[in-house]
Amino acid sequence: MFTFLKAQAASLLASFVDFLVTILAVEYFGFWYLAGTVIGTISGGVTHFSLGRTWVFNASGRTMPTQAFKYLMVWNGSLLLNATGVFAVTHYSGVNYMYSKAFTSLFVGFFYNYIIHKRYVFR
Repeated sequence: MFTFLKAQAASLLASFVDFLVTILAVEYFGFWYLAGTVIGTISGGVTHFSLGRTWVFNASGRTMPTQAFKYLMVWNGSLLLNATGVFAVTHYSGVNYMYSKAFTSLFVGFFYNYIIHKRYVFR
């Protein structure tokens, strides 16, 4: 249970980085919301990998290239799910992209990321 709570804390911090970068990219730099989502997701992914490896799963003693490769494979799926979800919800429902991003991020985080990271990437 403690690992799950640490994973959620790491996800929260990574999500903060993700959302901050997304908002800056879209609102400040004028990027299209989908491009901002991708840039934010990349930033959050780097943050999450670092925290997952060193703090959440205590896996820094294992080979980093193998973990990074596995993480990248899982992360690509996460990126695809997040980008598709944000686009679909925003485009088809007319909801603001940040609400779409929040909903999609929570869904992907709980039902995809945590499970695969624990069982595959950092085991």
